[in-house]
Amino acid sequence: MTFDRHLTSHGHLHRFVVTKDLAGWEVREEEDAAVLRRAHREDWHRVERDVQLFEMRSIALKREGWIEN
Repeated sequence: MTFDRHLTSHGHLHRFVVTKDLAGWEVREEEDAAVLRRAHREDWHRVERDVQLFEMRSIALKREGWIEN
């Protein structure tokens, strides 16, 4: 599974990313060049929970005027 969502607002970029590697999944939330949250998951159920949180966070940002790209 790969999850990659980008939102922009006034020249700023907010990004939610899940990538698969040999040992599991890397989960990241970034704003501009800063990594706000980063975790490595071996349990798929934890990845699903992270994606749900990313979905809720994306909805909140869109309500604040961020635009999904």
